[in-house]
Amino acid sequence: MKNLLNSTEVATLFLDKELKIRRFTTQASKIIKLIPGDLGRPITDLGSELLYPELCDDSREILRKLGSMEKPILAHDGKWYCVRINPYRTVDDRIDGVVITFWDITESKTLETKLQEMQLALENRLAGKSTELTKAKTELKAERKRHT
Repeated sequence: MKNLLNSTEVATLFLDKELKIRRFTTQASKIIKLIPGDLGRPITDLGSELLYPELCDDSREILRKLGSMEKPILAHDGKWYCVRINPYRTVDDRIDGVVITFWDITESKTLETKLQEMQLALENRLAGKSTELTKAKTELKAERKRHT
């Protein structure tokens, strides 16, 4: 199972119902400072690169409602991650904790920011052109009045 999870190169963290670390992939240890000795420790005891103080609250909410949650989260190093939290279901369909996956979406977020900046610049240029056009229309009307 561990080899399979690590081969997917998806950062994955498994927590039990008390939010203690059950299992994690190598990739997850780069985002949340994890070592093999952390198995069984509460997630609240560990440092993280994520700017996500609500991780435990969100995980508890998933356990309570048995839904799922996904949100973009910024890290200290400027990277963005899509964090997805789902209930962990056993083979006999019992809820036995949560599974948290982390997808690096930095490239998408960077492109999104650039597109927003470009849109704002275009809107500002358009507003400037509209102002020029309004001014030209006013001057044209004034000029026509003078010639009539």
